[in-house]
Amino acid sequence: MPYDGYTRLRVAIDAGVAHVTLDNPPVNMLDTTLINELHDFVGAVREDDRVRVIVLQSADPDFFVAHVDLGFMLRPETFAELANPDAMTGGDESLINPMQKLMLRLRALPQVTIAKLAGRLRGGGNELAMALDMRFAARGRTWFAQPETRMGIIPGGGGTQLLPPLVGRARALEVILGGNLFDAETAERYGWINRALPAEELDGFVDTLARRIAVLRPEQITAAKASVGAAVTSGSFLEGLGEESKALGGVYPAPDAVVERMRAAVAAGAQTREGELDLEWRDSNRSDVTWDGLWKPRTGADAIYLNV
Repeated sequence: MPYDGYTRLRVAIDAGVAHVTLDNPPVNMLDTTLINELHDFVGAVREDDRVRVIVLQSADPDFFVAHVDLGFMLRPETFAELANPDAMTGGDESLINPMQKLMLRLRALPQVTIAKLAGRLRGGGNELAMALDMRFAARGRTWFAQPETRMGIIPGGGGTQLLPPLVGRARALEVILGGNLFDAETAERYGWINRALPAEELDGFVDTLARRIAVLRPEQITAAKASVGAAVTSGSFLEGLGEESKALGGVYPAPDAVVERMRAAVAAGAQTREGELDLEWRDSNRSDVTWDGLWKPRTGADAIYLNV
């Protein structure tokens, strides 16, 4: 796939994971070039069967994305320069602006999307992170804000819609109307992000999680995203259960190779007290068996975390 023509993005694909690095000096601003390149990337990667997980990160340790180009405020006509591609998501897209369309396209990707966060992310930078499936941040080094009210407006790139499902109505109003900067620990407590991790552990944690997900069958990822999405969009719990049952039908029964691994797992001790107590984590004093994401017994001193 053509990922080598970008000037503000760097894309590296390894073992089913696309690491996408934002690199738009001096402060990783969401300007016309970066927004258009993100649109182009989303259009290309959605058709790339090699990629099952996308990790979005920054080349700048001080700024994930500072904010949207303030030139759009100073010169409103420049907003029309943004790409306005078909998001292929249905609905009346004539009612949304190009920044909102980018967030819509990111949320509609078939791949799992993860934001690996360090530095400041304000306004559109925070909206960009919230549009992804998961967010993990470096503790003591990451700060979040929706400061648009300080500029006489409100968030316009999806912030008023993305934030409330994460933090609730009251806290969303606190964030948006207060316009203050929030640290990673508070963001974690609010539910804004998945976890705030020690800075030195962030890369390893996210990379391990991405690899674990990337070994899953694409059908599993599709089914999980559809089912979890139904919990938010369905009109009732019963309707959501129906969507879950429908999604399950796309992956069950499991392929024969997986069934054989399950059979081997049972023979090696799954569903026994000893086996179940050590199912996800390897006891460092044992070298006989651990389990990967498909419950396949593994041996050896290098056997580690589930799914790796």
